[in-house]
Amino acid sequence: MDGEQRRFNGDTKVLHQRAVRTPLLDAAAERTFHENMMTVADARERKAALLEDPDVPLPDAYETELERIATSFERRLRRIAGDEYADVAAAYHRGERDDRLGKLTSYYVEGLWRIQQRNTVTEMLFFPLILRYPDSFTVNIRFTSGYTTTNSIHYESPKHLSEELRDEHVETYYDDCVYSQQQAAEYIRETAQLIREAFPDPDETPFDERKYGGIVSAGGRRGTTFSTMLERVEPDRDRFSNPINDPTLVEAGSEARRTERELLLEDDIVV
Repeated sequence: MDGEQRRFNGDTKVLHQRAVRTPLLDAAAERTFHENMMTVADARERKAALLEDPDVPLPDAYETELERIATSFERRLRRIAGDEYADVAAAYHRGERDDRLGKLTSYYVEGLWRIQQRNTVTEMLFFPLILRYPDSFTVNIRFTSGYTTTNSIHYESPKHLSEELRDEHVETYYDDCVYSQQQAAEYIRETAQLIREAFPDPDETPFDERKYGGIVSAGGRRGTTFSTMLERVEPDRDRFSNPINDPTLVEAGSEARRTERELLLEDDIVV
């Protein structure tokens, strides 16, 4: 149970106020980006289905979604730096390299590590922001010291309960948890559709209708209480003036500041 009580404390600057900008140079790149976003939407729908099943423990549904997100990160890391991406990131941290590849790899490795800790760390909110522009997209990996947002919905997990309940309260508590999970499942399924709308199929959607899009999402836990949130975000159409040919780290944009201001609680610390 020690892991259940551990609080998140950000101590690295590799993610702070940064994002990865990736070019969309051709139709193949557009399709790959679309497919990746549909994988995220599929993962949410799968999580919703598991949450609706009272025989599936909430940690199983939670872990299923995390595994799919982690797989996506690992796939991206292998495309950037090959199978030895961990060694590339370690060299950057040791100061043995300071190139674009080292910075990108370190960024995604740090994000992957923190995602993998989410099942055991309480009060760590995963708060990513993904934005599509005409010639590129950005992924802003963010974590905060909180567990919820101003617009999150909450649901309960009896599997994370540490204290003993009286017999007369067990059934009521379990029923309340099941109901909260079913309500969350409905919300999660609806927000999966928002992802599909924000990043439509490039083979079926005119360019003018797909060149801008964005989502911000958040998920965290405090003890037995889980939170989830996903909303559409309008990208800043004046953010980038120069095209790029390779993925690169950029400063977080106005969209990041706006979503932090509107959605985070006053005491939350962004990493």
